[in-house]
Amino acid sequence: MPPGGRPGGPGMMAGGGTTLVHSGIASTADVPVYLNALGTVIPSASVTVTSRVDGQLEKVWFTEGQKVEAGQLLAQIDPRSYQATLNQYQGELNENQALLKSAELTLARYRKLAAQDSLSRQDLDTQIATVGQYRGAVAADQAQIASARLSIEYARITAPVSGRVGLRQVDPGNMVQTSSSTGLVTITQMQPAAVTFSVPQSNIPLLVKALHSGQSLPATAFDQDNAHTLATGEVKFISNQIDTSTGTVEVKAIFPNQDEALFANQFVNLRLQTSTLKGATVIPTQALQLSSDGSFVFIINKDNTVTRKAVSAGPAFGDDLQAILQGVQPGDRLVTEGIDRLTNGSKVSVADETAKSTAEAK
Repeated sequence: MPPGGRPGGPGMMAGGGTTLVHSGIASTADVPVYLNALGTVIPSASVTVTSRVDGQLEKVWFTEGQKVEAGQLLAQIDPRSYQATLNQYQGELNENQALLKSAELTLARYRKLAAQDSLSRQDLDTQIATVGQYRGAVAADQAQIASARLSIEYARITAPVSGRVGLRQVDPGNMVQTSSSTGLVTITQMQPAAVTFSVPQSNIPLLVKALHSGQSLPATAFDQDNAHTLATGEVKFISNQIDTSTGTVEVKAIFPNQDEALFANQFVNLRLQTSTLKGATVIPTQALQLSSDGSFVFIINKDNTVTRKAVSAGPAFGDDLQAILQGVQPGDRLVTEGIDRLTNGSKVSVADETAKSTAEAK
């Protein structure tokens, strides 16, 4: 026997026409059922910040990639022209208010004279109309002042949403226009973040039953290699129509994304838990074999012979277990290594038990 080796490897004849194998025991567990899909990360909000007034960009108060809060000052446009306009409208308002006051005093005198039949009705009506005219002028001036003040306020560009800013599109000193489509910067809100993905329409009844009853389905996002978990969240929304070109329906999962592991427009592998198989039979993954006839296992009988048994496989459970829907009972002994030379009825020697007997004899 080689130094440090076993008395024969799996699949080797152990003497007396028996084959040396390794075994595993079927057990029970609650097995989650998953649905896998390719998803795209989208921000909960993406806003292109543009100027609502024309003017020269004076200052920028953010750095690229910075996290900002809603209402935070981002940039300042030169407000002097709008301030001058405001002063002009304020002067016109003062003038019209003075004219209105004079007209109202004149109207009061005219009413007294008209009551004494010392003034014609026509003059009184003309004065009433003059008061109305000045009142209209005052109202127009007040509206213009409100508009000018709003322009001054718009010259202070603030963040409309909380999020992280991207690359600056305009440098201070440049003229900005309200018609610009590029804007100053884009803010993306990634807390929470969403992942959209599509599933076959055959899954709709299961998803609709859960989501429309107010339940949420656990979801996990993995990187492109499916090796690292990026975030955990839940599915809450499903589209109201099927894509007829693909036969799929779009679903959205929400992730808190506190560590910002999910990035806008990132492709991720999404795993959605749709249900749980309670008390399912699970076996070691190595025991499950595939052939042209379907899946099968070798069950070790009490007399150490094996029986080939066709099985119906369910979902995988963890890294090394497999759920079996039909064909295996909890407690069955299954061949996990040394299967290559086995046929139905073959005599086997279980390496695990042989090693245990040898240890006990010593």
